[in-house]
Amino acid sequence: MVINQNHNNNPITLIGLKLSYKTTNKNEKAMEDCGALWQEYMGSFVPNKIPNKLNGATYAVYFEYDGDYTEPYSYFIGCPVAPGTEVPAGLDSITIPVQKYKVITAKGKMPDCVADAWRDIWKSDIERAYGYDFEIYPEKMDWNNAEVAIYLSVK
Repeated sequence: MVINQNHNNNPITLIGLKLSYKTTNKNEKAMEDCGALWQEYMGSFVPNKIPNKLNGATYAVYFEYDGDYTEPYSYFIGCPVAPGTEVPAGLDSITIPVQKYKVITAKGKMPDCVADAWRDIWKSDIERAYGYDFEIYPEKMDWNNAEVAIYLSVK
């Protein structure tokens, strides 16, 4: 676990795909919805269609919370791009504002290690702000021994 920090102290512009409706953690619906968006993102080679990428990382973003983690929220998958980058047809864009974060590192076999980390986060006493939370997936990742940074917006 890393101490609270801001991510680069700059807003982060992403281009990718946004889930067309809010999902929920109830009855593991989010696992199904978010998994389907990942399949579309990778299956349609979305990263290859994103111009002006700053690096090869992929961000998965949880935002527009209706309350806490038990309530509906929006979900987005994309790559960081230079501000002002034109969004290609069929893709979406969001900007993660500057926030204060607590960073959790999920380690282990994918995708279980990330799901387990979120379950631990939900049980924790972290004072979450429910702003923009995100995971950063490195461009090259060992799926059996992954390391994924989870940025939680905190008060």
